[in-house]
Amino acid sequence: MKKDFFVVVDKDEDGFYVGEVPTLRACYAQGKTMEELLDNIREVIVLCLEDDPEAVISESEFVGVQKVTMDLVL
Repeated sequence: MKKDFFVVVDKDEDGFYVGEVPTLRACYAQGKTMEELLDNIREVIVLCLEDDPEAVISESEFVGVQKVTMDLVL
């Protein structure tokens, strides 16, 4: 059975790629490269589902990412 999982990816202050699967509880990984991150996140997805078959917390549909730029006055 094939299933798609969307991964939200950020780059941290140390230059590591950090990915999270929003539809799975506590499913995140990191890597020095995007390829390493994706390899790691695949492993983590398997672990999350093996550990807790009910780990899927949402069947939401990924729509996209938008950048919002604002002038902040604090």
